[in-house]
Amino acid sequence: MRNTLKTWILTHRVLSVLIVVLTLALVAGGLRLLAPRTTNDEHAAASSAAPSAAPDKIETPAGTATNPTTNGGGPIAQTTAPDAFARSVAEALFAWDTTGSNLPDLTEQLLTVADPTGEQTPGLLVDLRTYLPSPKAWTHLAQYQTRQWLEVTDVVEPAEWRAALAQAPDGAVADGTTARTVTGVRHRAGTWDGAPVAASSQVQFTIFMVCGPAYEQCHLLRLSTSDAALH
Repeated sequence: MRNTLKTWILTHRVLSVLIVVLTLALVAGGLRLLAPRTTNDEHAAASSAAPSAAPDKIETPAGTATNPTTNGGGPIAQTTAPDAFARSVAEALFAWDTTGSNLPDLTEQLLTVADPTGEQTPGLLVDLRTYLPSPKAWTHLAQYQTRQWLEVTDVVEPAEWRAALAQAPDGAVADGTTARTVTGVRHRAGTWDGAPVAASSQVQFTIFMVCGPAYEQCHLLRLSTSDAALH
């Protein structure tokens, strides 16, 4: 556990520049603005989307499935239930298949459920670059018929989020604004010298959203990085 407690607070009109991180213990109540990711951060994220060498980085652990076991990749659920929405967003975020002829517009699919005010869209686009392959990475992965999907194992409202809400001033958080931390197993599969290969790893990240009563369905606001999920 870190010595300081990091917690996100969503501001009125849903986060505008403004996801705030609690860097001091809650008793101290210190706040700072989350700095935008730098160009170097974005470059590193894009680079990490592809194996650093080639498919010898993709191993075949015993018992690892080589075909998707979830229904991820379909339309994102239109629902006012935060758990169901978070699960649907998470599956869509990780579901892609390079065996298609072109890079699908994964970003557009997620933007269909983004902040309807548009205020969070620039930040969300930056967030998505952490998770989705760049065109260059896609071309590299396509050589090995790489496909990816997420097996969701847990969806919870993080205690740190509830603590942040308790510290937020009245009216600072729009009704229906909430967060869910998703835990799951990311699966990747492909081929190497004509033989199937696969790998899996655990991922955990937090989805920030706004649901009812503010809106008739949930909307995606921002995503934490996989190393900064709320607990």
